[in-house]
Amino acid sequence: MSPAEISTRALLDALSEGNGDTGNGPLTLGGVLDRFRARAFGIFLLLAVLPAFVPLPVGAGAVSGPLVSLAGLQLLVLMAHPWVPGFLSRRPLSREGVARFRDRTSGLLRRLEKLSRPRTEWVIDHAAARMFTGLLLVLLGFLLALPIPATNYPFGLVLLAYAIALIERDGRLMLVAWILGIAQIVVLVVFSGQLAGALADVLDWARGLFG
Repeated sequence: MSPAEISTRALLDALSEGNGDTGNGPLTLGGVLDRFRARAFGIFLLLAVLPAFVPLPVGAGAVSGPLVSLAGLQLLVLMAHPWVPGFLSRRPLSREGVARFRDRTSGLLRRLEKLSRPRTEWVIDHAAARMFTGLLLVLLGFLLALPIPATNYPFGLVLLAYAIALIERDGRLMLVAWILGIAQIVVLVVFSGQLAGALADVLDWARGLFG
């Protein structure tokens, strides 16, 4: 299977086990993005959301959020290939972590793979559509980076849909991802506004009590 044709599950197998596509040597982000250049943005996004599914000693959102926004910003300005800072490009990737992610999401990936295929590709390729995808990813990445409890997994699932749509070149799945992303942004903004209002009420009550 050529890098241009690789499916999401086959890609994860290649990254976690090592084969003719990735070799058995050290696995780096820059090397993977160069090797699978035709699907580089989707792969970058896929690797960025790994922490939402694989436990880390630090907050997953603090790691994934900026990377998601970085990918989105580059789609927004219509870059042809993702750029990552040198220290990230050279950073080794854990094959074991990729394998855990593959195993944890295998059921979902299997179902999506049955449905996903190249179609409605203007949603993937058209400049305005790429910019809109990028804008949503910038916003989702920013919200993911905020220390809001119980949001990593829901964000991870939605961002996984974006990644698979880009890798599989599935414009219909991308349209679904747009809807899910917009809904998630609206819900979080409304929730945050209500939370801020409740906090202001509590502070007003406290000032009245002790004032």
